[in-house]
Amino acid sequence: MPRQYITTAIDYPNAAPHMGHVLEKVLADVCARWMRLRGDEVRFQIGTDEHGIKIQQTADKEQITPKELVDRNVPLFEDLYRRLGISSDIFIRTSDQKKHWPTVIELWKRLQKAGVLEKRTYTGLYCSGCERFLTKKDLVDGLCENHKKAPEEVKEENWFFVLSKETAWLKKLLQKEYRIIPEFRGKETLSLIDQGLEDVSFSRPKSSLAWGIPVPGDEGQTMYVWCDALTNYISGLGYFTDHEKKEYWDDATVTHVIGKDIARFHALIWPAMLKHSGVRIPDQLLIHGFLTSEGQKMSKSTGNVVVPDDVLQKFGGNPDPLRFYLSHEVPVGNDGDFSWKRIEELYDSKLRNQLGNLLNRVLILLQKEGGDIVLPKDHSKDSKQAALGWERYAASMDRMETHLGIAQAFELIQTLNGGIDVAKPWTLKGQEKGEMLGRFAESLRHAALLLLPFLPETAQKMTAQLGVPYAGEMLQKDFVITEAMREFGGAKGWKTIGKPEILFAPLE
Repeated sequence: MPRQYITTAIDYPNAAPHMGHVLEKVLADVCARWMRLRGDEVRFQIGTDEHGIKIQQTADKEQITPKELVDRNVPLFEDLYRRLGISSDIFIRTSDQKKHWPTVIELWKRLQKAGVLEKRTYTGLYCSGCERFLTKKDLVDGLCENHKKAPEEVKEENWFFVLSKETAWLKKLLQKEYRIIPEFRGKETLSLIDQGLEDVSFSRPKSSLAWGIPVPGDEGQTMYVWCDALTNYISGLGYFTDHEKKEYWDDATVTHVIGKDIARFHALIWPAMLKHSGVRIPDQLLIHGFLTSEGQKMSKSTGNVVVPDDVLQKFGGNPDPLRFYLSHEVPVGNDGDFSWKRIEELYDSKLRNQLGNLLNRVLILLQKEGGDIVLPKDHSKDSKQAALGWERYAASMDRMETHLGIAQAFELIQTLNGGIDVAKPWTLKGQEKGEMLGRFAESLRHAALLLLPFLPETAQKMTAQLGVPYAGEMLQKDFVITEAMREFGGAKGWKTIGKPEILFAPLE
C-alpha cells in the first residue's frame, strides 16, 4: 500500500482565520481524501505557527500575553476546519513544548554542528508583516510588495543560516528531484536562484523577540521563524526523539501544500536545512495562488474581506457550497476570486438544479415504479464510457489537477441532465422504463463517488438516497473506491432506492 504524508503551511493565529487559509486547507483536503479513496495510507497534517513579532505585538496591543493570545485564537482555526470537513490526522502547534520544541532544538544543534550557522552583526530592512529581512530588489517603490509598507531598518546581532553556498546544489535539486506543481511555479522558483541566494537570518535578539524558542547555548537569542516554523513538518512525526514515525517521511511520498508567497522558503531554505541535518528532501510542493474579493485584494481598509463564517452561515452551515466554489473556480496554482454573486449563481445552477434536482427527479420516478434498481443485461456501452471517465478523472486527480477532476464530475452530471430530457423516461413503460431509470441511478452513483473528495457530505447523502449499501461507510477514512465500484453495475447488493430528500434548499 503506497504511503502519503501531506501537509499544509501552518497558520499564523494573530487573528481569526481568513479565506486564504480556507483555500489552502480545502485543496490539501481534496488531495488527501483522494489519496485515501484510491487506497493509499495517508497522514495529513495541519497546524499553527505561534511564535514571532506579530504575535508579540498583537498581544501587547491587547494587553495580554502571547500565550493567552494564541490559546484564544487557535481554537478558532480548529473549529473552522472541523466545520469545513478538513480530514486532517494531526494538528501541530509550534508553542507545544513537548511535541514541537525537542525536534527544533535538535535540528538547530545539527545545523550548528554542520557549520552552516554563523553569528553576525547585521543591518537590514525588516518587514514585520513578512517576518523577514528584505533586500532593495524585493521592494516596489521602496515598499514591501505584499504589505505595501516601507520596511524598518534594523541593526542587530543574529545567527544566520549560510544558504548562499547552496546555489548549485539547489538548482540541480529543483531541476531533477524536488517536483513543483504546477510546472510554471517551478520555473518561477528556479528564477529566484538565478537572482542570487543570500544567507538567511535564523534568530533575533531576545530583546527584540522574546516570544519563541530560545537558541540552544545562546539564551540571549530567540529562534527566528524559519527554523522554528518549517520544522513542524518533521516535529509532527517526532523526529530526533524516541517516538519517531520515520515511515511517513522515509517510506512515503511527502507533499507540502503552500501558497506562492512562501514558495521560496519551502523550495530553497527547507531542503538546505534538511540536507545539513541528515533528513531526506520532500518529494513535491503543491503551490496555490492568492484569493481576491470581487477582483480586488482583500483588505480591511477597503472593507472587502470575506469572512469564512459568513459564507458557511449563508448556506446553513453546509461546507460543500464553499468547498465546491474553491475547487471549481480556482485552477490549481493560479490566483482566484471570491464573488458573492458568483457563488450564489453556481449554487443555484450547478448544485441545486443540475445535481440536486436531477437526483430528485430520478428517485421520484423510480419510487413510482416501486423503487427497484434494474439494469439492462447488456450495458457494455455504459461500461466502456464509465471506464474511460474514471481513467480520465483519476489521471487528473493523481496529477493534483483537482479543478479538472471536479469539472469532469460535473461534465457527467450535465450529460445526465441533457440525457434525461432526451430519453424522457416518464413516457416509457414497463421493463424499458425501469432499465432506463436504473441506468440514470447507476450513473448518479458514479457521480457521487467522483464528488466524494470535494463534497463529502453531499456525496454521502446522494448515495444514501440512492440506497447504495456502502453509503454508511463513505465518510470513514478507510473507505476505498474499489475497482468493482468503478464498474458500471458494480455496487454489490444494491437492489432498491432509499428516501428522496431535497439535497440543496433554495437560498433565502
